[in-house]
Amino acid sequence: MARLVVRSELPVGAAEAFAYHERPGAFERLTPPWARIEAVQPAASLRAGTPVVLRTGVGPARLTWVGEHIGYDPPREFRDVQRSGPFAAWEHRHGFDPLPDGRCVLSDEITYRLPLGPLGALAEPLVRRRLRRIFDYRHRRTAADLALAARQPQRTLTVAITGASGLIGRSLASYLTTAGHAVVPLVRRDPRTGEVRWDPAGGTVDTEGLRGIDAVVHLAAEPIEPRPLTAAKRRRLRYSRVQGTRTIAAALARMDDGPRVLLSASGSNWYGDRGDEPLTEDSGAGTDAGLLTGIAREWEAALAPARDAGLRVVAMRTGIVLDLDATILKVLGRLARLGGAAPVGDGRQYWPWVAIDDTVGMYVHALGADDLDGALNVSAPEPVPNSEFTRTLARVLSRPVLSLKVPRLAPSLLLGSEAADSLLFTSARMLPARAQASGYEFAFPTLEGALRHLYGR
Repeated sequence: MARLVVRSELPVGAAEAFAYHERPGAFERLTPPWARIEAVQPAASLRAGTPVVLRTGVGPARLTWVGEHIGYDPPREFRDVQRSGPFAAWEHRHGFDPLPDGRCVLSDEITYRLPLGPLGALAEPLVRRRLRRIFDYRHRRTAADLALAARQPQRTLTVAITGASGLIGRSLASYLTTAGHAVVPLVRRDPRTGEVRWDPAGGTVDTEGLRGIDAVVHLAAEPIEPRPLTAAKRRRLRYSRVQGTRTIAAALARMDDGPRVLLSASGSNWYGDRGDEPLTEDSGAGTDAGLLTGIAREWEAALAPARDAGLRVVAMRTGIVLDLDATILKVLGRLARLGGAAPVGDGRQYWPWVAIDDTVGMYVHALGADDLDGALNVSAPEPVPNSEFTRTLARVLSRPVLSLKVPRLAPSLLLGSEAADSLLFTSARMLPARAQASGYEFAFPTLEGALRHLYGR
């Protein structure tokens, strides 16, 4: 039998660390984006006798893992075993050992045996390395989540979210539920239990469903994709952002006893193309004629009804979110793995990147900071030029950087000049001045650290 033990200190006590693992959303929070593990039947609880069914791998190589929780002793430990699956045997103890200063040590102790006897033993070093990567990721995220929660006001919130199934929405919702808050998705289809309907095309929101809600996070918008911007796509980009925001803001403004906080997505394109000028929330709006710059100005202007009605409104000017499901890393990561990493254009344009963990973190920070309103730059403290972004990504993936540069004409022919300018060549050296001044602590302040966490390197 092989044995792997991963331990780390957490910034909270055993009871809170145990509760974090027990709440809805914990599985999603703790699954590495590269691990390709899907909960077919998530565990309804951690109590002994509760089954769990997972699926991992891709295509014909997909494997099903059927497990069962066999031990439950809060806040000391819980255990699970494999009943059927890829291992010949598997038992996992999740331990929470108290420290004298009120913190605790998280211990993952896995005992396992691979199938196929001597042949399986040959693969054991590879399996151990993969398991170590998975649990290192889990420990980093657990510690960061619990540290973030510990810095927030100790009150339970009910948060309504539009775009809850999107890139940011999924991560934010899973964090909020593991932190003990309640999430109410706003949906455009017929709502299920626990959901509220809204219809941006008709300009309506079921405001009755928003009574008792503490805050609304508005994320829904037509996604920006690496393809030519047709006339229809341009209309959808503007309409989804402006009309959707106006619908939410106006509905909240009409409510006497509704949510008093609105966080609304916005974009770094609000600043336009500004070269190497440092951009804080006090910097003026961009004056260039770029499509996304104009949309961003209208997007934020649509928040006026809520602001005029006295709500605390925060426009979350978000940079390039780094997540393995984000288009930027899907495209550039694939090119880098193939040995095709190269700066775009002259490579001097600043990209205001931000890790998905800190994107969620700044939304959570804004929810809890009662004196924070206006604009908030959602970006890392070290924006980098495209050439440095390319070199760092290649280094993390252990790939070379091509000596040539991708000429500006190439992406313009592929995407159209308007899309290429907005997505690749706009320079915004955006700095999170207000987040830092109000006490936000970054989990991943450097690009290399953020990418190594995401890729498990």
